[in-house]
Amino acid sequence: MSGCCGHEAKFEGVSADYKRRLWIVIALNATMFVVEMSAGHYAKSQALQADALDFLGDALTYGISLAVIGASIQVRTNAALAKGVSLLLMGLWVFGSTLYRVFYVGVPEAGIMGVVGVMALATNLASVFLLVRYKDGDANVRSVWLCSRNDAIGNVAVVLAAFGVWGTATGWPDLIVAGIMATLFLSSAFHIVRQALQERRDAMQHIHGAT
Repeated sequence: MSGCCGHEAKFEGVSADYKRRLWIVIALNATMFVVEMSAGHYAKSQALQADALDFLGDALTYGISLAVIGASIQVRTNAALAKGVSLLLMGLWVFGSTLYRVFYVGVPEAGIMGVVGVMALATNLASVFLLVRYKDGDANVRSVWLCSRNDAIGNVAVVLAAFGVWGTATGWPDLIVAGIMATLFLSSAFHIVRQALQERRDAMQHIHGAT
């Protein structure tokens, strides 16, 4: 994951093409949230439910990103900080619920996990393809890319967890993947918050330097 230099001009999302792509990705993520959360509940899969939560977070993140395109640096960095905090909270929730499920006796339905995981992977690969050209923008734009990347990685992990559950007849692969996804949430939250704060500092220095 490459960082962006705070002193370089960054894409801020002011593009009709970028906005169209975001609308498509929002629709894809909102749809898969409903599908995957329902399937995760039915299959008793913590990994599927964690991945569904990621879809919901993405849909909200993209909506916020659309709303602040073209706004001031303060508004955009505030939006990025809010998204970073939301990812942090989701990561903590997944960690907590995964620890709780360690003591749960039931074994997830591997077949449902596999089918829905493949569907989610296809959805997120489409999202990554749509957004990859804009992955190195400002904190607001970059947060969109990080969420899409997290989803694609999470979907691959869910499919692997399904094979693991099927092969071991235990819920441990499901719980391990949920823990990995929680770590991704927390890592992305850290990077988004750090970049947003750096951009805010650079903007303040530029303002003071100009005066």
